[in-house]
Amino acid sequence: MSARPYRSVLYIPGSKERALEKAKTLPVDAIIFDLEDAVAVEEKTNARALLAETLSTADYGGRAKIVRVNALDTEWGHADVEALKDVGADALLLPKVDSAEDVQALAELAPGVAIWAMMETPLGILNAAQIAAHPALEGFVLGTNDLAKDLNTRFRADREPLLTSLQMCMLAARAHGVVAVDGVYNAFKDDDGLRAECEQGRDMGFDGKTLIHPAQVEITNAAFAPSEAEIDLARRQIAAFEQAEADGQGVAVVDGKIVENLHIVTAKATLAKADAIAKLEI
Repeated sequence: MSARPYRSVLYIPGSKERALEKAKTLPVDAIIFDLEDAVAVEEKTNARALLAETLSTADYGGRAKIVRVNALDTEWGHADVEALKDVGADALLLPKVDSAEDVQALAELAPGVAIWAMMETPLGILNAAQIAAHPALEGFVLGTNDLAKDLNTRFRADREPLLTSLQMCMLAARAHGVVAVDGVYNAFKDDDGLRAECEQGRDMGFDGKTLIHPAQVEITNAAFAPSEAEIDLARRQIAAFEQAEADGQGVAVVDGKIVENLHIVTAKATLAKADAIAKLEI
């Protein structure tokens, strides 16, 4: 899986020149330049041209650049791919992915380009493992609004009606080593609600969260980064385990808890993530 952090992944409309410019200054780990839902039908052709020109010339620093194209069965999809596949984007994001065949169709149009999949349909969730297994697939983005609509669920702060779908995507992502980014939180002025949902997503194992407003960035970055306490514990676990090994022991004890090799794998991953965040140029 990529060592690059994906704590905060902000949607930016590909049609809004001002938003494209402002995104260069925001402390986000990644940007989804959107040609799909965020762009009106009458603006799609102009947005495609604007985004292609922008990504060919603009400097977004260390931020990952992901372009969400229109679905390939729309009148805009193929032209989006042709215009954006060679302009310096880090990945193309395909909406409404139902199966690995959808990923393959995009891979044939953009050979060698990393592909991310919107996981937002019931069929896509059921096929998450085969989608994640496609060799061109590098990331999942959960489309929780569309998924909730298709499932006919009610909104709940605990997201209980969506937990099975979220966990199926996490299982598939971890089984095949791809990035998994949680869905958006719609109430962009509700800091407490955002923080709670970020913590839930982080606890489930997601790498980060998609955002709809810059005001959500600070809380999200903090939630998906290792805390100082986690970093300190990781360092102490590694030191204790190394000492135990030197003493011929297979386990150590830290804060009254057994530390085995599996805990050291997690501890090293925590330190690696903290280091990658510290080195980000955003």
